[in-house]
Order: sequence, then structure tokens, then C-alpha cells
Amino acid sequence: MLTITDYYSILFPRYHPSRVLTLVYQPFAVGTIATLAYNEERINTRFRNLFGYILFFVATLLVLVIDLATSGKGGIGTFIGICAVSGAFGIADAHVQGGMVGDLSYMHPELLQSFLAGGAASGALTSALRLVTKAAFENSKDGLRKGLLCVLLYAFVFPKVPIVKYYRSKAASEGAKTVSADLAAAGIQTSSDNEDVKKQERKGKKQLLMENIDYAIDLFLIYSLTLSIFPGFLSEDTGKHSLGDWYALVLIAMYNACDLIGRYIPLVKCIKMESRKLLTTTIVSRILLIPAFYFTAKYGDQGWMMLLTSFLGLSNGYLTVCVLTSAPKGYKGPEQNALGNILVSFLLAGIFAGVTLDWLWLIGKGW
Repeated sequence: MLTITDYYSILFPRYHPSRVLTLVYQPFAVGTIATLAYNEERINTRFRNLFGYILFFVATLLVLVIDLATSGKGGIGTFIGICAVSGAFGIADAHVQGGMVGDLSYMHPELLQSFLAGGAASGALTSALRLVTKAAFENSKDGLRKGLLCVLLYAFVFPKVPIVKYYRSKAASEGAKTVSADLAAAGIQTSSDNEDVKKQERKGKKQLLMENIDYAIDLFLIYSLTLSIFPGFLSEDTGKHSLGDWYALVLIAMYNACDLIGRYIPLVKCIKMESRKLLTTTIVSRILLIPAFYFTAKYGDQGWMMLLTSFLGLSNGYLTVCVLTSAPKGYKGPEQNALGNILVSFLLAGIFAGVTLDWLWLIGKGW
């Protein structure tokens, strides 16, 4: 939805869709992830993720239905419908992102990195499709087919992958109750022997948060900074340039592509940042991007804006993977799952803060 903000800006020119859609999305995402993270150990992870993927699929279908039912016309009623779908995406994201990050946190770090890179790859692919469809076609229904594919892959293929079965069995042996349904789907029965003893040995959520408060704040700062610029500022506040109405699309595409590249950089061990102090220092220093974007939009040309946008995406992807793959190390499976949910809660809270701060760019612009 963010990648086609140029389309929504034409349909709803008075409602700032690039900002409003992200703002509507966030309360549902943050409220849902907070509830799920608090009750993490009692929730069936398989059901949680399947519900999230199915809701993604249904909401994607509704985007097309609303567009077809209204014949692509704007208006407040249509906009409210699109906002409702955005809220549904927030609920789905909280289920899937928290569930999958928690699930993969007790597996090999490269699996978590791959999932995070997949999220960025979807943005890059969608941007590429949007550029093609803007040039040649009226719309594309490719996203609908991919949504259904996610449901089927998670339900029937993912649980049977050998390395996934190994790590889930290991987590179950350490007292994790959230993996029982996934193991059953793979044909593996778990034993409840010594479960109460192992549960007592598990660190509580408060202790896990206190031990990893720097990582949690890091994720909050990464996404509050990024979402205070992307996509609202890039869509509405960069001025007019030779690319015309292609300009915002190109900037969003460059952000998505560089975000994807950044998420693969930590695979090179020698340049993966693992020092907690260095991570925090680097993340805090990204605040310099705010004045950099402001003065570039005011005085610079589109080449400098593209360079800054690329760096924004690259640093966002790189730092996200560094934090989320480093934090779970040294914990037991159930603790890693809980920590993954906690960290995603701070990530989504950072997005919420970012899309709220994004409105500050409109001060003095008559709205």
C-alpha cells in the first residue's frame, strides 16, 4: 500500500494517504503485538502465524475488491474502507512478524536474517512491479497470489523442513510449549517430562527486557527515525523535480532495494556489527539524517536526495539484522522466543513513533 501512494494521492489528494495509512496501521499493530508478547508462552505459534498470513491474504483481496467496487473512485467512504484494510494489515503484521521472529530466534541466525531479508525483498519486488505497472499497465493482481502462497508454504512446507524440525524439537526439549502444534504438523510428538522444572528455570519477560534494554531501544530508534522520513516525507515533501510524479516512486524503490541489500551485508562476518556499544552509537548517530534530509529537500537536487534515501534504506536493513540476530544469543529456546516477541514490540512501537513524528514535516505548510 505504501508503494502505491502515488495512486492513493491521486484518489485522495486532501487526506495525506502516505501518512494517514501508516498512522492508522500502527495502533492495531502495536496493541496486538503488546498483547501477544505478554501472553507469548501460552499462545499456539502455528495458529498465530497461520491466522496472520490468512488475514494478510484476505486484506490484500479487500484492497482489490474496494478498488473494483468503487471503479477506482475516491471519496471519504472509500478512504475509510482503505484505512480499515490498513488496520487489518497491522493486526496481521503483529501476528506474523512477532510470531516468526520469535520462532526463528532459537534457530540458526541465518534463518532469521533470511526472513528479515524476505520482508525487504517483498518491498523491493513490489516497487519494481509498481514502476512497471505505472509505465505499462493499469493494475496488477500478483500480490494476491503471493499472499495465498505464504499461507500454503507456512502451513504445509515450513514445518517439515529438517532444520526447522531440529530447532523446534530442541526448543521443546528446553520447555517451549509454543512449538507443540508445529511439531505435530511435522509428525513429531513431544514429551511433557520435566516441563514444570524447565519452565521454572526460564527467565521472565521483565528480566529478559532488562538484560536487553539496549537492543530494544536500538530497534525503537532505528524505526522511529526511518518512518519519520519514509514514506511520508519522501512522498510529499521533496519538492518538484525533472522526474515529475515518478520521483516519489523512484525514491521508495531505491529505499526498498537498499534496505534489502543492507539485510544481506551481515552475512559477511567481518563487517557484521556485534558490539552493543557500537551498535547503539551508530543507531543514535542516524539522527543526523533528519537535518540532512531537510536541507537536501530545501537546497539540494534529486541526485543527493536519492543518495540519502539509499543510505537510509541500507542502514535500516543492516542495523535491523545486526540487532535481531545478536540479541537471542546465549538464551534457551523459550527465552529466545519471548525475547523475539519483546524486540518486535519495540520495533513496531518505533514505527508508531516514526509515523507520528512524520507529521511534523507539515508544520508551516498550511495543514
